[in-house]
Amino acid sequence: MSDDHVDGNALAGDLREIFAVDLTVATGQCSGCGYRGSVATLRVYQNAPGIVARCPHCEEVVLRLVRGRDRAWLDLRGTVSLEIPLPSP
Repeated sequence: MSDDHVDGNALAGDLREIFAVDLTVATGQCSGCGYRGSVATLRVYQNAPGIVARCPHCEEVVLRLVRGRDRAWLDLRGTVSLEIPLPSP
């Protein structure tokens, strides 16, 4: 492995572009059962300190979102991948 690397700040522009779009149209894959579908098809539970989204097929937790006053925590460990459509340049 090469030592030619930069820190995570190099991701700032690309991540800003990605998260400036509507993520409900993104296609995710559940790590539990392999189901592929849009984020909009997830079962969302909001009666907790944060938001929990579960797979509509196997009910595995796919996404967790907790918001604070000045920050948010996004946990996608239940997602194998997230395909995000980007606007045309």
